[in-house]
Amino acid sequence: MATPSSFNPEELASLRMDKDAVTAASQRQAAPWVIAGVIAVLITGAGLAWYFLRPIPITVRTAVVEAGSAAGAAPQAGPVLSASGYVVARRISTPSAKITAQVTAVYVEEGMSVREGDVLAVLDDTTPRAQLALAESQLIAARKGVSEFDVRLDEARRTLARNASLYEQKLISESLLDASRADVNALEAKLSLTRSQVEVALRSVDVAAQAVDDTIIKAPFSGVVVSKDAQPGEMISPISAGGGFTRTGICTLVDMDSLEIEVDVNEAYINRVGADQRVAATLDAYPDWRIPAHVISIVPTADRQKATVKVRIGFDAKDGRILPDMGIQVQFMDAPKEEGAAASWGPRLPWVSVQALVKQDDKDYVFVVHDDSVERRAVRLGPVLGGGARIEAGLQAGETVVLSPAPELADGNRVTIESESGKP
Repeated sequence: MATPSSFNPEELASLRMDKDAVTAASQRQAAPWVIAGVIAVLITGAGLAWYFLRPIPITVRTAVVEAGSAAGAAPQAGPVLSASGYVVARRISTPSAKITAQVTAVYVEEGMSVREGDVLAVLDDTTPRAQLALAESQLIAARKGVSEFDVRLDEARRTLARNASLYEQKLISESLLDASRADVNALEAKLSLTRSQVEVALRSVDVAAQAVDDTIIKAPFSGVVVSKDAQPGEMISPISAGGGFTRTGICTLVDMDSLEIEVDVNEAYINRVGADQRVAATLDAYPDWRIPAHVISIVPTADRQKATVKVRIGFDAKDGRILPDMGIQVQFMDAPKEEGAAASWGPRLPWVSVQALVKQDDKDYVFVVHDDSVERRAVRLGPVLGGGARIEAGLQAGETVVLSPAPELADGNRVTIESESGKP
């Protein structure tokens, strides 16, 4: 076994590691990882810088550019004219009596529905019934008179026949025969008169019966009672001849199926209204309820004092919430169709909401959406009607534009489109 003293110093020196060589080798091995780390740090820093410094997209509301009608009118989505008016009934009546009499009974109350022919009230019929009884008695008497003259005429005719036979036998004079003939003629005339009196009596009975029937006031049509105007014990008359205490009607009856809208349109804008034009109506009592309607007709006269023209509008469907005299707002949804309108308005051109227009340096612009960014584009406007404007140049139907663009919105900005729920 060798001892420590037996090792050669040169051999020990050869076994000693070179520190510089080890250091260099370590550095060569670590260099790629250091470079990768530096690159990772740089990439991460660049990503964070881009994230925090990137432009934030602007949330916008948009609308699609629509094609105008053949006449260049506004698309059906937007109103062309607004007006206010009232709900009115075309069939409204205050049933009254043909005679002046005292009310004995009233069978209706406010809000009650009645059908045509239903009894609304009854008047005192004492006098009319007495007159009817008198007329009927006169008729009976007249008919009895006819029976009497029938018998007497029959006897006179037999006497005339006997006298004629006797005259032929030269047994009586001609004067007796003439007297018999005169009696027959007189009785025939009286019988004819009596029969005419029967006809007169029949007519008197009819008149008296009608007077009794007039004491029963009936509904002239089906509807709803909106006011009760008379009470039992009061006098009623077709005319107010009895003074302030005499009623002229039993109640006010409205046919709810005849409800419509009447509005006054300024005569300067009546050219925007036409027959059968679509209308969106909103009752003041129900501001969130849009009622579909249509124009019935334009009353062919103008109010000189107010410079307005009355327009009748009909509801597309009936509803119990619609009541007479309610205040209502209407919007005429599309321009009327008139002959020659296309020539005056020009060819079919796009139509855009006025909310999309931006005025800068006396020029009109819109922001057109492309994917996630916007382009500011100059446009040339045509007529502005209601809530929209016709675009003569710069836009095409089907493009998407920003509504009510924010002041900071600029060409090339990134945007996100707001959904119907109000969130991007």
